Amino acid sequence: MFNPAAEALPLPDLRALQLQQLRDTIARLYDRVLAYRARFGQLGLSADDLRSLDDLRHYPFTRKSDLRDHYPFGLFSVPRAELRRVHASSGTSGKATVVGYDAHDLDVFAEVVARSLHAAGVRPGMLFHNAYGYGLFTGGLGVHAGAERLGAGVIPVSGGGTERQVQLIEDFEPEVISCTPSYALVLADALARRGHTPQTLSLKYAVLGAEPWSDAMRVEVQDRLGVQATNIYGLSEIMGPGVSNEDVTEQRGSYLWEDHFYPEIVHPETGEPLPDGEFGVLVLTSMTRTAMPLLRYWTGDITRLLPGPNATGRTMRRMDRIRGRSDDMIILRGVNVYPTQIEAALVHFSELQPHYQLVLTNAGPLDELLLRVESTRVDAPLQDEVIRVLKEQLGVTLTCELCGPGELPRSEGGKLQRVVDRRAAR
Repeated sequence: MFNPAAEALPLPDLRALQLQQLRDTIARLYDRVLAYRARFGQLGLSADDLRSLDDLRHYPFTRKSDLRDHYPFGLFSVPRAELRRVHASSGTSGKATVVGYDAHDLDVFAEVVARSLHAAGVRPGMLFHNAYGYGLFTGGLGVHAGAERLGAGVIPVSGGGTERQVQLIEDFEPEVISCTPSYALVLADALARRGHTPQTLSLKYAVLGAEPWSDAMRVEVQDRLGVQATNIYGLSEIMGPGVSNEDVTEQRGSYLWEDHFYPEIVHPETGEPLPDGEFGVLVLTSMTRTAMPLLRYWTGDITRLLPGPNATGRTMRRMDRIRGRSDDMIILRGVNVYPTQIEAALVHFSELQPHYQLVLTNAGPLDELLLRVESTRVDAPLQDEVIRVLKEQLGVTLTCELCGPGELPRSEGGKLQRVVDRRAAR
Protein backbone atom coordinates (compact mmCIF):
# COMPACT_ATOMS: atom_id res chain seq x y z
CA MET A 1 0.00 0.00 0.00
CA PHE A 2 1.17 3.53 -0.76
CA ASN A 3 3.14 5.14 2.09
CA PRO A 4 4.23 8.81 1.78
CA ALA A 5 6.37 8.86 4.96
CA ALA A 6 9.67 8.72 3.03
CA GLU A 7 9.00 12.16 1.53
CA ALA A 8 9.81 13.79 4.89
CA LEU A 9 12.98 11.80 5.63
CA PRO A 10 15.43 14.04 7.59
CA LEU A 11 18.12 15.38 5.27
CA PRO A 12 21.11 13.68 7.00
CA ASP A 13 19.28 10.36 6.76
CA LEU A 14 18.34 10.99 3.13
CA ARG A 15 21.94 11.83 2.14
CA ALA A 16 23.26 8.74 3.94
CA LEU A 17 20.67 6.59 2.17
CA GLN A 18 21.60 8.08 -1.20
CA LEU A 19 25.30 7.40 -0.67
CA GLN A 20 24.67 3.78 0.19
CA GLN A 21 22.25 3.32 -2.73
CA LEU A 22 24.72 4.89 -5.16
CA ARG A 23 27.50 2.63 -3.92
CA ASP A 24 25.24 -0.40 -4.36
CA THR A 25 24.23 0.73 -7.86
CA ILE A 26 27.82 1.28 -9.00
CA ALA A 27 28.83 -2.12 -7.61
CA ARG A 28 25.93 -3.75 -9.46
CA LEU A 29 26.88 -2.08 -12.73
CA TYR A 30 30.55 -3.03 -12.32
CA ASP A 31 29.72 -6.66 -11.56
CA ARG A 32 26.91 -7.24 -14.07
CA VAL A 33 27.19 -4.83 -17.04
CA LEU A 34 30.29 -5.22 -19.20
CA ALA A 35 29.83 -1.82 -20.86
CA TYR A 36 29.97 -0.01 -17.52
CA ARG A 37 32.90 -2.08 -16.27
CA ALA A 38 34.84 -1.12 -19.40
CA ARG A 39 34.00 2.58 -18.96
CA PHE A 40 35.06 2.53 -15.31
CA GLY A 41 38.31 0.83 -16.30
CA GLN A 42 39.07 3.45 -18.94
CA LEU A 43 38.75 6.15 -16.26
CA GLY A 44 40.72 4.20 -13.66
CA LEU A 45 37.66 3.88 -11.43
CA SER A 46 36.55 0.93 -9.36
CA ALA A 47 33.28 0.18 -7.62
CA ASP A 48 34.80 1.34 -4.34
CA ASP A 49 35.85 4.85 -5.37
CA LEU A 50 32.58 6.54 -4.36
CA ARG A 51 33.28 7.65 -0.80
CA SER A 52 31.07 10.74 -0.78
CA LEU A 53 28.23 12.12 -2.88
CA ASP A 54 30.67 14.62 -4.37
CA ASP A 55 32.74 11.73 -5.78
CA LEU A 56 29.91 10.95 -8.21
CA ARG A 57 31.23 13.71 -10.52
CA HIS A 58 34.20 11.48 -11.40
CA TYR A 59 32.01 8.75 -12.87
CA PRO A 60 30.94 8.81 -16.54
CA PHE A 61 27.66 10.07 -17.96
CA THR A 62 25.28 7.69 -19.68
CA ARG A 63 23.64 9.05 -22.82
CA LYS A 64 20.84 7.94 -25.10
CA SER A 65 23.47 6.89 -27.65
CA ASP A 66 24.76 4.33 -25.14
CA LEU A 67 21.37 2.60 -25.15
CA ARG A 68 21.39 2.51 -28.95
CA ASP A 69 24.99 1.28 -29.08
CA HIS A 70 24.08 -1.65 -26.80
CA TYR A 71 20.68 -2.39 -28.38
CA PRO A 72 18.64 -4.22 -27.32
CA PHE A 73 19.67 -5.68 -23.93
CA GLY A 74 23.34 -4.81 -23.53
CA LEU A 75 22.82 -2.52 -20.52
CA PHE A 76 20.55 -4.90 -18.59
CA SER A 77 21.89 -6.22 -15.28
CA VAL A 78 19.56 -9.23 -15.02
CA PRO A 79 19.12 -12.23 -17.32
CA ARG A 80 16.20 -12.12 -19.76
CA ALA A 81 14.35 -14.74 -17.74
CA GLU A 82 13.95 -12.25 -14.87
CA LEU A 83 12.35 -9.54 -17.02
CA ARG A 84 8.69 -8.85 -16.45
CA ARG A 85 8.22 -5.97 -18.92
CA VAL A 86 10.09 -4.35 -21.81
CA HIS A 87 9.37 -0.88 -23.21
CA ALA A 88 10.98 0.89 -26.15
CA SER A 89 11.00 4.21 -27.97
CA SER A 90 9.60 4.53 -31.49
CA GLY A 91 13.07 4.47 -33.04
CA THR A 92 12.09 7.12 -35.59
CA SER A 93 15.52 8.80 -35.30
CA GLY A 94 17.52 5.56 -35.41
CA LYS A 95 17.56 2.42 -33.32
CA ALA A 96 14.94 2.27 -30.60
CA THR A 97 16.03 2.72 -27.00
CA VAL A 98 14.96 -0.34 -25.01
CA VAL A 99 14.34 -0.45 -21.25
CA GLY A 100 13.52 -3.43 -19.06
CA TYR A 101 11.90 -4.04 -15.68
CA ASP A 102 12.00 -6.97 -13.27
CA ALA A 103 9.39 -7.61 -10.58
CA HIS A 104 11.18 -5.32 -8.11
CA ASP A 105 11.32 -2.48 -10.65
CA LEU A 106 7.61 -2.69 -11.39
CA ASP A 107 6.89 -2.45 -7.67
CA VAL A 108 9.09 0.66 -7.37
CA PHE A 109 7.54 2.10 -10.54
CA ALA A 110 4.02 1.78 -9.11
CA GLU A 111 5.13 3.29 -5.79
CA VAL A 112 6.75 6.45 -7.21
CA VAL A 113 3.80 7.05 -9.56
CA ALA A 114 1.38 6.61 -6.65
CA ARG A 115 3.43 9.13 -4.68
CA SER A 116 3.29 11.54 -7.63
CA LEU A 117 -0.45 11.19 -8.07
CA HIS A 118 -1.05 11.71 -4.35
CA ALA A 119 0.91 14.98 -4.59
CA ALA A 120 -1.31 15.92 -7.55
CA GLY A 121 -4.46 15.59 -5.43
CA VAL A 122 -5.56 12.08 -6.41
CA ARG A 123 -7.10 10.08 -3.57
CA PRO A 124 -8.35 6.51 -3.14
CA GLY A 125 -11.79 5.94 -4.62
CA MET A 126 -11.51 8.57 -7.35
CA LEU A 127 -12.10 7.59 -10.98
CA PHE A 128 -8.96 8.16 -13.07
CA HIS A 129 -9.30 8.77 -16.83
CA ASN A 130 -5.93 7.69 -18.27
CA ALA A 131 -5.45 9.11 -21.77
CA TYR A 132 -1.75 8.29 -22.04
CA GLY A 133 -0.91 5.77 -24.73
CA TYR A 134 -0.58 2.13 -23.75
CA GLY A 135 2.01 -0.10 -25.40
CA LEU A 136 5.77 0.38 -25.80
CA PHE A 137 5.47 3.96 -24.46
CA THR A 138 5.86 3.87 -20.65
CA GLY A 139 3.19 6.49 -19.92
CA GLY A 140 -0.04 4.51 -20.11
CA LEU A 141 0.93 1.38 -18.18
CA GLY A 142 3.14 3.33 -15.75
CA VAL A 143 0.44 5.78 -14.69
CA HIS A 144 -2.14 2.98 -14.65
CA ALA A 145 -0.19 0.89 -12.12
CA GLY A 146 0.49 3.90 -9.89
CA ALA A 147 -3.16 4.94 -9.83
CA GLU A 148 -4.18 1.40 -8.87
CA ARG A 149 -1.48 1.33 -6.15
CA LEU A 150 -2.94 4.52 -4.73
CA GLY A 151 -6.45 3.06 -4.74
CA ALA A 152 -8.01 4.97 -7.64
CA GLY A 153 -10.28 3.33 -10.20
CA VAL A 154 -8.56 3.46 -13.59
CA ILE A 155 -10.37 3.98 -16.89
CA PRO A 156 -7.68 2.74 -19.37
CA VAL A 157 -8.75 4.84 -22.36
CA SER A 158 -5.26 5.21 -23.93
CA GLY A 159 -4.48 7.94 -26.47
CA GLY A 160 -6.44 9.11 -29.48
CA GLY A 161 -10.13 8.69 -30.32
CA THR A 162 -11.06 12.12 -29.03
CA GLU A 163 -14.81 11.78 -29.48
CA ARG A 164 -14.75 8.48 -27.59
CA GLN A 165 -12.73 10.16 -24.83
CA VAL A 166 -15.34 12.90 -24.54
CA GLN A 167 -18.17 10.38 -24.40
CA LEU A 168 -16.48 8.48 -21.57
CA ILE A 169 -15.85 11.67 -19.60
CA GLU A 170 -19.54 12.52 -19.94
CA ASP A 171 -20.76 9.03 -19.01
CA PHE A 172 -18.26 7.90 -16.33
CA GLU A 173 -17.72 11.32 -14.66
CA PRO A 174 -14.08 10.84 -13.61
CA GLU A 175 -12.50 13.22 -11.11
CA VAL A 176 -8.99 12.93 -12.60
CA ILE A 177 -7.55 13.01 -16.11
CA SER A 178 -4.00 12.23 -17.15
CA CYS A 179 -2.56 13.04 -20.60
CA THR A 180 -0.17 15.42 -22.34
CA PRO A 181 -0.93 19.14 -21.79
CA SER A 182 -1.47 19.70 -25.52
CA TYR A 183 -3.99 16.85 -25.62
CA ALA A 184 -5.80 18.31 -22.61
CA LEU A 185 -6.49 21.36 -24.78
CA VAL A 186 -7.66 19.13 -27.64
CA LEU A 187 -10.14 17.55 -25.23
CA ALA A 188 -11.17 20.98 -23.96
CA ASP A 189 -12.00 22.02 -27.55
CA ALA A 190 -14.00 18.84 -28.11
CA LEU A 191 -15.90 19.20 -24.83
CA ALA A 192 -16.72 22.83 -25.62
CA ARG A 193 -18.13 21.78 -28.99
CA ARG A 194 -20.47 19.44 -27.09
CA GLY A 195 -21.67 22.42 -25.05
CA HIS A 196 -19.72 21.73 -21.87
CA THR A 197 -18.38 24.35 -19.49
CA PRO A 198 -16.09 23.75 -16.51
CA GLN A 199 -19.19 23.75 -14.30
CA THR A 200 -20.76 20.82 -16.20
CA LEU A 201 -17.66 18.60 -15.97
CA SER A 202 -16.81 16.15 -13.18
CA LEU A 203 -13.05 16.67 -13.55
CA LYS A 204 -11.19 18.13 -10.59
CA TYR A 205 -7.52 17.27 -11.22
CA ALA A 206 -5.31 16.97 -14.31
CA VAL A 207 -1.94 15.19 -14.19
CA LEU A 208 -0.08 16.34 -17.28
CA GLY A 209 3.35 15.56 -18.67
CA ALA A 210 5.50 13.97 -21.41
CA GLU A 211 6.19 17.36 -23.03
CA PRO A 212 7.32 20.80 -21.82
CA TRP A 213 4.51 23.22 -21.08
CA SER A 214 4.21 26.74 -19.73
CA ASP A 215 2.31 28.32 -16.86
CA ALA A 216 0.18 30.07 -19.49
CA MET A 217 -0.91 26.68 -20.81
CA ARG A 218 -1.63 25.55 -17.24
CA VAL A 219 -3.94 28.51 -16.74
CA GLU A 220 -5.80 27.73 -19.95
CA VAL A 221 -6.20 24.03 -19.11
CA GLN A 222 -7.46 24.88 -15.62
CA ASP A 223 -9.86 27.54 -16.85
CA ARG A 224 -11.32 25.42 -19.62
CA LEU A 225 -11.60 22.08 -17.79
CA GLY A 226 -12.23 23.39 -14.28
CA VAL A 227 -9.30 21.42 -12.84
CA GLN A 228 -6.13 21.91 -10.82
CA ALA A 229 -3.30 20.85 -13.12
CA THR A 230 0.10 19.56 -12.05
CA ASN A 231 3.18 18.47 -13.96
CA ILE A 232 4.32 14.84 -13.75
CA TYR A 233 7.86 14.24 -14.96
CA GLY A 234 9.74 11.15 -15.95
CA LEU A 235 11.56 9.36 -18.71
CA SER A 236 11.68 5.71 -19.61
CA GLU A 237 15.47 5.49 -19.36
CA ILE A 238 15.27 6.23 -15.64
CA MET A 239 11.89 4.61 -14.86
CA GLY A 240 9.01 6.29 -16.71
CA PRO A 241 6.51 8.84 -15.36
CA GLY A 242 6.74 9.40 -11.62
CA VAL A 243 10.32 10.62 -11.21
CA SER A 244 8.83 13.85 -9.86
CA ASN A 245 5.54 15.70 -9.51
CA GLU A 246 4.27 19.08 -8.39
CA ASP A 247 2.23 19.45 -5.21
CA VAL A 248 -1.28 20.54 -6.12
CA THR A 249 -1.36 23.04 -3.24
CA GLU A 250 1.78 24.80 -4.56
CA GLN A 251 2.10 24.19 -8.32
CA ARG A 252 5.64 25.51 -8.00
CA GLY A 253 8.30 23.01 -8.99
CA SER A 254 8.12 19.21 -9.09
CA TYR A 255 9.34 17.22 -6.09
CA LEU A 256 12.04 14.74 -7.08
CA TRP A 257 11.70 11.45 -5.25
CA GLU A 258 15.31 11.49 -4.10
CA ASP A 259 15.17 8.18 -2.27
CA HIS A 260 14.94 6.54 -5.72
CA PHE A 261 16.51 9.01 -8.18
CA TYR A 262 19.67 11.02 -7.51
CA PRO A 263 19.61 14.38 -9.33
CA GLU A 264 22.45 16.58 -10.52
CA ILE A 265 22.47 19.78 -12.55
CA VAL A 266 25.51 20.09 -14.81
CA HIS A 267 26.87 22.66 -17.23
CA PRO A 268 25.55 21.91 -20.76
CA GLU A 269 29.02 22.19 -22.32
CA THR A 270 31.54 21.18 -19.64
CA GLY A 271 29.43 18.66 -17.71
CA GLU A 272 30.64 20.12 -14.43
CA PRO A 273 28.11 19.97 -11.55
CA LEU A 274 26.32 23.23 -10.76
CA PRO A 275 24.94 24.31 -7.36
CA ASP A 276 21.25 24.28 -6.50
CA GLY A 277 19.48 27.25 -8.03
CA GLU A 278 21.51 27.40 -11.26
CA PHE A 279 20.07 26.29 -14.59
CA GLY A 280 21.74 23.46 -16.49
CA VAL A 281 21.16 19.94 -17.78
CA LEU A 282 19.37 17.53 -15.45
CA VAL A 283 21.36 14.32 -14.87
CA LEU A 284 19.68 11.43 -13.04
CA THR A 285 20.88 8.17 -11.53
CA SER A 286 18.31 5.43 -10.89
CA MET A 287 19.36 4.12 -7.47
CA THR A 288 16.72 1.46 -6.78
CA ARG A 289 16.18 0.01 -10.24
CA THR A 290 17.63 -3.50 -10.57
CA ALA A 291 16.99 -4.72 -14.13
CA MET A 292 18.51 -1.67 -15.81
CA PRO A 293 19.98 0.95 -13.47
CA LEU A 294 21.57 3.87 -15.32
CA LEU A 295 24.39 5.94 -13.88
CA ARG A 296 24.39 9.72 -14.41
CA TYR A 297 21.92 9.68 -17.31
CA TRP A 298 22.10 12.87 -19.37
CA THR A 299 18.41 13.75 -19.77
CA GLY A 300 18.98 16.80 -21.97
CA ASP A 301 16.30 18.71 -20.00
CA ILE A 302 17.24 22.25 -18.94
CA THR A 303 16.08 23.07 -15.41
CA ARG A 304 17.40 23.82 -11.92
CA LEU A 305 17.06 22.28 -8.46
CA LEU A 306 15.25 24.16 -5.71
CA PRO A 307 16.13 23.04 -2.17
CA GLY A 308 13.61 21.86 0.43
CA PRO A 309 12.15 21.66 2.96
CA ASN A 310 9.19 24.00 2.78
CA ALA A 311 5.55 24.23 3.86
CA THR A 312 4.67 20.75 2.57
CA GLY A 313 7.09 19.13 5.04
CA ARG A 314 8.97 17.32 2.26
CA THR A 315 12.75 17.41 2.53
CA MET A 316 13.36 16.42 -1.08
CA ARG A 317 14.36 18.99 -3.64
CA ARG A 318 12.11 20.29 -6.38
CA MET A 319 13.02 20.70 -10.03
CA ASP A 320 11.89 23.92 -11.65
CA ARG A 321 9.78 23.89 -14.80
CA ILE A 322 11.79 22.60 -17.74
CA ARG A 323 12.91 25.48 -19.93
CA GLY A 324 13.55 23.19 -22.87
CA ARG A 325 15.90 20.47 -24.01
CA SER A 326 19.55 21.01 -24.72
CA ASP A 327 19.02 19.31 -28.10
CA ASP A 328 15.89 21.41 -28.83
CA MET A 329 17.62 24.71 -28.23
CA ILE A 330 17.43 26.92 -31.30
CA ILE A 331 20.49 29.07 -32.02
CA LEU A 332 19.38 31.87 -34.30
CA ARG A 333 22.07 34.36 -35.30
CA GLY A 334 23.91 33.73 -32.04
CA VAL A 335 20.84 33.93 -29.78
CA ASN A 336 19.82 30.83 -27.80
CA VAL A 337 16.07 30.32 -27.49
CA TYR A 338 13.82 27.48 -26.36
CA PRO A 339 10.28 26.81 -27.60
CA THR A 340 8.85 27.33 -24.11
CA GLN A 341 10.29 30.88 -24.06
CA ILE A 342 8.42 31.69 -27.26
CA GLU A 343 5.27 30.13 -25.83
CA ALA A 344 5.56 32.28 -22.69
CA ALA A 345 5.86 35.44 -24.80
CA LEU A 346 2.78 34.59 -26.87
CA VAL A 347 0.53 34.63 -23.79
CA HIS A 348 0.52 38.43 -23.90
CA PHE A 349 -1.69 38.30 -27.00
CA SER A 350 -5.32 37.53 -26.21
CA GLU A 351 -5.98 36.73 -29.89
CA LEU A 352 -3.40 33.92 -30.01
CA GLN A 353 -4.11 30.34 -29.01
CA PRO A 354 -1.56 27.93 -27.43
CA HIS A 355 -1.20 25.94 -30.65
CA TYR A 356 2.02 26.81 -32.45
CA GLN A 357 4.81 25.33 -34.51
CA LEU A 358 8.39 26.47 -35.12
CA VAL A 359 9.81 25.77 -38.58
CA LEU A 360 13.57 26.03 -39.15
CA THR A 361 14.90 26.56 -42.70
CA ASN A 362 18.17 27.72 -44.26
CA ALA A 363 17.47 28.67 -47.86
CA GLY A 364 20.27 31.25 -47.63
CA PRO A 365 23.53 31.36 -45.65
CA LEU A 366 21.72 31.90 -42.33
CA ASP A 367 19.08 29.87 -40.48
CA GLU A 368 15.55 31.28 -40.58
CA LEU A 369 12.76 30.65 -38.05
CA LEU A 370 9.06 30.74 -38.93
CA LEU A 371 6.52 30.86 -36.13
CA ARG A 372 3.15 29.41 -37.14
CA VAL A 373 0.51 30.14 -34.50
CA GLU A 374 -3.27 29.88 -34.38
CA SER A 375 -5.16 33.11 -33.88
CA THR A 376 -8.75 34.29 -33.74
CA ARG A 377 -7.62 37.32 -35.72
CA VAL A 378 -5.50 36.97 -38.85
CA ASP A 379 -4.13 40.26 -40.18
CA ALA A 380 -0.82 41.95 -40.94
CA PRO A 381 -0.81 44.41 -37.96
CA LEU A 382 -1.12 41.57 -35.43
CA GLN A 383 1.50 39.56 -37.27
CA ASP A 384 3.92 42.49 -37.19
CA GLU A 385 3.24 43.06 -33.48
CA VAL A 386 4.04 39.41 -32.65
CA ILE A 387 7.36 39.72 -34.49
CA ARG A 388 8.15 42.97 -32.65
CA VAL A 389 7.37 41.59 -29.18
CA LEU A 390 9.43 38.44 -29.69
CA LYS A 391 12.34 40.55 -30.91
CA GLU A 392 12.02 42.81 -27.87
CA GLN A 393 11.60 40.06 -25.26
CA LEU A 394 13.84 37.28 -26.61
CA GLY A 395 16.23 39.08 -28.93
CA VAL A 396 15.34 36.89 -31.93
CA THR A 397 14.20 37.99 -35.37
CA LEU A 398 11.76 35.62 -37.02
CA THR A 399 8.86 35.55 -39.43
CA CYS A 400 5.29 34.82 -38.38
CA GLU A 401 2.33 33.10 -40.00
CA LEU A 402 -1.04 33.51 -38.32
CA CYS A 403 -3.29 30.48 -38.82
CA GLY A 404 -6.98 30.10 -38.18
CA PRO A 405 -8.26 27.97 -35.27
CA GLY A 406 -7.78 24.26 -35.87
CA GLU A 407 -5.28 24.62 -38.73
CA LEU A 408 -2.17 23.33 -36.95
CA PRO A 409 -1.50 19.67 -36.01
CA ARG A 410 -2.94 18.39 -32.74
CA SER A 411 -1.60 15.81 -30.34
CA GLU A 412 -3.60 12.58 -30.14
CA GLY A 413 -2.22 11.57 -26.75
CA GLY A 414 1.46 11.36 -27.64
CA LYS A 415 4.17 14.00 -27.61
CA LEU A 416 3.54 16.99 -29.86
CA GLN A 417 6.35 18.05 -32.21
CA ARG A 418 6.81 21.78 -31.70
CA VAL A 419 9.99 22.22 -33.77
CA VAL A 420 10.08 21.16 -37.42
CA ASP A 421 13.62 21.21 -38.82
CA ARG A 422 13.59 21.66 -42.59
CA ARG A 423 17.18 22.85 -42.86
CA ALA A 424 19.19 21.39 -45.72
CA ALA A 425 22.58 19.92 -44.84
CA ARG A 426 25.43 22.35 -45.52
